[in-house]
Amino acid sequence: MAPQTLAQTSAQHYETVMLRTLNAFAVDLISIPSAEDLFWYVAQNVVGQLHFVDCVIYEADRDQTELIQVAALGEKNPFGRSIVNPLKIQFGQGITGRVANLREAIIVDDLLTDSDYIPDTQPARSEICVPMMVGNRVLGASDSEHPSPAAFGHAEREFLTTVAAMTSAKLELLAEAELSHRRYQELVDSHAQLTREISSRKALEAQLFEARKLEAVGRLSGGFAHDFNNLLTVISGNLDLLHAAGTDASVDAVACLGEARAAADRGAVMIRNMLSFSQRSRLQPNAVDLPALVRGIDMQAHAVEPAVIQCDDGLWPVWIEQHALGAASETLLRNASEAMQPGAQPSITLKNVHLMVADVHRRNLSIPPGRYVQLGVADTGAGIAPDHLPRIFDPYFTTKTSVMGAGLSLSALMGFVQQSGGAVDVTSELGKGSTFHLYLPARTSHPLTDD
Repeated sequence: MAPQTLAQTSAQHYETVMLRTLNAFAVDLISIPSAEDLFWYVAQNVVGQLHFVDCVIYEADRDQTELIQVAALGEKNPFGRSIVNPLKIQFGQGITGRVANLREAIIVDDLLTDSDYIPDTQPARSEICVPMMVGNRVLGASDSEHPSPAAFGHAEREFLTTVAAMTSAKLELLAEAELSHRRYQELVDSHAQLTREISSRKALEAQLFEARKLEAVGRLSGGFAHDFNNLLTVISGNLDLLHAAGTDASVDAVACLGEARAAADRGAVMIRNMLSFSQRSRLQPNAVDLPALVRGIDMQAHAVEPAVIQCDDGLWPVWIEQHALGAASETLLRNASEAMQPGAQPSITLKNVHLMVADVHRRNLSIPPGRYVQLGVADTGAGIAPDHLPRIFDPYFTTKTSVMGAGLSLSALMGFVQQSGGAVDVTSELGKGSTFHLYLPARTSHPLTDD
């Protein structure tokens, strides 16, 4: 008997299955430990729940030239989780390769009329292929076929696009975790070599300081997992409400969708902060008017008193990611305001500084000597204890009694400034307040065109 086409399935039942499948995927996603497990989960437990005839998951290579089969469902998976002679498709080859090039989903209602179709051992008539992407980078693709024509439609496209987005975000997190582990191992190896070969106490202390920084990885993963799980709970909870409500007019579907969207937006901010912290953000530098930027920050939105701004005449030009710098400035102003008594105003200074070699060493800055624009934010609060000062940029570190203030804001700020070629300097005195200085490279042209 021929497989039942998707169009023959009850629409209401089909939508219910899709919602339940997405719900289960959102809950299970955070505990999936590896990319391999993720690919097989998507093939067997996500796409497999919709009773497609088959599904093949491909992973893109590092050079963005080839897709390699890493998981499969149905008759194309006769060996369990073992792929024998995995299929390899060049970008641009066939329908799947075309999807990788175009970076958008494709539905083919009748493969007999598509010149890009590569005949398979199992004849098919319709196909849907969806890319998995982060930014403009292709991470892979999911490809499903059916022996009946016009078996896939808008519902399948929306479902698989959502699955691809969730899978891509998880793959990026797994890649960052692997990178952190590799950095830690490299540091451990370097420390062992220094212990054996170098007797200089200063060099050893510097290496141990870097090792202490990496202990924050555990706190980062635990805190991030907790926050991300909370967001998934909000999203899945609202989907459950919508599913359970049916035609119940007392349930505000718009409000449920709004809460789910807000949780998804917070998740996107967490991902951006994670990438900033690891210095893997895709920065787009442009000429920034620093005085206008700091004056334009809407501090009322953060319940923060307006700052007192002092600015040098003839401020040197700066090329930097404006959105990220604005977010960094807001973070410093918000923290400064929270450190002071109600009604007190933080202060902002913008001035040109020419750092000499001695200045760089004295301030312990990891930047070369040269021209910088210094953005300073100061408060007159209680100050930061000396033993806490070296740890304030660690992810999820806080000195507050409530953990609500803990997160990635300062960690993301440090990562963004360092990735932009600058540095951060902090001075603090108990009972007198703290001052944060951002050193931003002064440039006369776009960084990519500098000699």
